[in-house]
Amino acid sequence: MEKKVLMIWLLALVVLPVSAQESKIWWDFEKIEEIQTKQTVKENFNPEMSPPAVYVVSGKTREARNGKWDSLEGNFAVAPGVSGQGLRLDGFTTSVRAAETSPLNINNELTVEAWVALGEYPLNWCPVLTTETTQVNGYRLLIGPYGQVSMEVAIDGQWRSATTERETIPLRTWMHVVGTYKANSELKVYVNGELRASSAVIGQMEKLKGNFLLGMVASPAKPSDIVSEHGTLADYFGLEGILDEVKVYNLALSADQIKAKYQQVKVASPDLQPKRLPRLEHQPGKFGAFYTTLKYYPAWDNLWPVGEHADVVVTFDKSPVKLVFWRGTRYSPVWVSENELWMADQSVEAWNDEEGCFEHMQDRHCRLSSVRIIENNEARAVVHWRYAPVSAYEHTWRRDPKTGWEVWVDEYYYVYPDQTAIRKVSWKKDTLGVPRQFQESEVLLQPEQKVCEVVEKDFATVADYKGNKKKVSFVEDPSQPPYGPFNWDKSFDYTIQQFNFKAKNRPFICFEPGNKMWLRYENLNGYCLHTGCNHWPMGQARCDGRCDGRRGVMPDRPSHTIGFPISDPVIHETGRREYWSGLYGMNDLSLDEIIKFGRSWAYPAELVIQSDGFKLEGYDKSERCYKIYKTSQKPKDLIISLKGSKNSPLFNPAVYVKNWNLSGAKVLVNNKEIEGCQVGVNKTLEGIDLVLFVPLKAESEVQIKIEPVK
Repeated sequence: MEKKVLMIWLLALVVLPVSAQESKIWWDFEKIEEIQTKQTVKENFNPEMSPPAVYVVSGKTREARNGKWDSLEGNFAVAPGVSGQGLRLDGFTTSVRAAETSPLNINNELTVEAWVALGEYPLNWCPVLTTETTQVNGYRLLIGPYGQVSMEVAIDGQWRSATTERETIPLRTWMHVVGTYKANSELKVYVNGELRASSAVIGQMEKLKGNFLLGMVASPAKPSDIVSEHGTLADYFGLEGILDEVKVYNLALSADQIKAKYQQVKVASPDLQPKRLPRLEHQPGKFGAFYTTLKYYPAWDNLWPVGEHADVVVTFDKSPVKLVFWRGTRYSPVWVSENELWMADQSVEAWNDEEGCFEHMQDRHCRLSSVRIIENNEARAVVHWRYAPVSAYEHTWRRDPKTGWEVWVDEYYYVYPDQTAIRKVSWKKDTLGVPRQFQESEVLLQPEQKVCEVVEKDFATVADYKGNKKKVSFVEDPSQPPYGPFNWDKSFDYTIQQFNFKAKNRPFICFEPGNKMWLRYENLNGYCLHTGCNHWPMGQARCDGRCDGRRGVMPDRPSHTIGFPISDPVIHETGRREYWSGLYGMNDLSLDEIIKFGRSWAYPAELVIQSDGFKLEGYDKSERCYKIYKTSQKPKDLIISLKGSKNSPLFNPAVYVKNWNLSGAKVLVNNKEIEGCQVGVNKTLEGIDLVLFVPLKAESEVQIKIEPVK
């Protein structure tokens, strides 16, 4: 009798399901060791972050249950977790690769559990944990580009999944995510202890072949919501945020067990701050161009192998407005208002049907885009932006197979103290070809910022130099008359645009007469949303821009939006170069004042020199200044007359005197000194030139006397 009982007991041991004997793998990130040297906190982190973390480029972390050390790849940092220490992932390079941790022996049941706090959503489906290789095998717990959670297992060569609704995962919040699997039964997803998705499954997961990978896609993938497949390339990407308490069980936890695990942890807010485009830490309170290195957020900043002079900012003495040349916009300059509203413009753009768009937006690493200060004095600053239009494939436009040279564009910004600048866009004659586009207005949105927080419903007003005006607006149905449908064959002769920012200072552009402008009304449904495309600015995904790149469905990243008006400006030739120029700015002028301002540039008043020893070289629209050459070698007074009128008003004129060769000058307007007149000198190989900015507005003749100062 005793032998029979013993035999039944032994038989029970044999047939007892393995899943009933709990076994698990557990990454708690309490043990992290660095392999390479630390980078300094000062270079990589906002000092307001607590505790200050340090990014390193590789290391290892110990799996808690079995004591195995697994590889930490890329840039990572420690951060406060839900229990002790968590792992900060940068979204670009960070992952845990568990080659030393053996997979569990899983037959019929499985649970994957983790605590996750996201700073932004992944570019596409990205694993919290996966065992996949390049083949369809194993299991994975994923987070999607819209904040979904999905539990997936490979059965018969296909992924079977249970997936939650969108926005299940909010940003900057600790979330407990769990996926369970039972063979021939169902998959389930729990979030914060509640069942959020389930799906029936038929069949059994195949035996695992891969190792564990946490926080990063197993192989390159394209972003979600792309418009142009041929203009977008697959790439690696990961989760951006903090990960903690990642566990894998060889049994399916019950709903009560999962809820209990969630409730037993009391969490604080994660150490994740809302992202904001760069701000100046110190406003200098003076006019001029300055080298600096602007900060966005630590993980993004850490990607860039740059020093202390990576970016350029122009500031103004009488306004908090800034003109910013930042790597995040590939150095495309942005006007920034007093309340941090950003207005940008396009580069020269070309395209084909093979690779999509060729433009500055595709130059993610600024390999072919650079910026430098050419001139910097009290009267004006000149900043040079040079770039080669490039595709997502990193191919340049119209490369000559014989010489290796491609199209290069030089843009010069002649910036004056009244928060304005001439944009001069120049390229070698006969190199650019067609198709091409020169200008496209771009409103930039901060993460989580809505369009209605930046512009009015009548988002722009356009005008010509005769005073005709037209509003461009958000409307109920922009595809129907009188607003649409939009047609590229229909352009207008407007020469001025002003964006109606919700700010004291609003951006504007004036073009030369002969400009062609396209207008497009926007759908009112998007007015109070975060809309646009987020492959630019600062995005690192290789997305084509011609067909809008990656649509910004979620408000987690900066985006560019609206995109109209678009202008085709007047092209000029000079020697072996072609160029166009426009008058840009951001200030508190009314549209009527801007029309006068634009007329002063487009139809400049006549200048007459009333003293000998000087030669008039004319008015240079591409610099917005009168150019005079001093022929005498002796110090002499320069007296000029500007014949202002209603048709050719005077509006803050600038004068450039070559060969002045003195340290300064005294300026009298109608025999009186005027407040705010700026006198600068520009030292060149040929000598010292004089630059004057004269803050006056007049529609009558004005005399200006310039006296030498040694």
